[in-house]
Amino acid sequence: MTSIRSAQQLGDALRAARKQLGLTQPQLALAAGVGVRFIVDLEAGKSTVRLENVLRVIDALGGEFQLSGLPAVDADHSTEGSDHDA
Repeated sequence: MTSIRSAQQLGDALRAARKQLGLTQPQLALAAGVGVRFIVDLEAGKSTVRLENVLRVIDALGGEFQLSGLPAVDADHSTEGSDHDA
């Protein structure tokens, strides 16, 4: 598992995965349903990319997004819409 702590590290990891799979940026963009510009920005470490599209790219590369060090959350009981306990 790769530890990611910055947008640049995420971009570097996804670029390495893409190249290891022998995909071009346009091929990955097509597989993920995003634009080539998004792939370019993501691999460059742009910090304002949309999370939904990042997850699409990770999925297209055969990966999955995991969080560690945080409390487990039951997916069936999402707290969508409540960002704070106040």
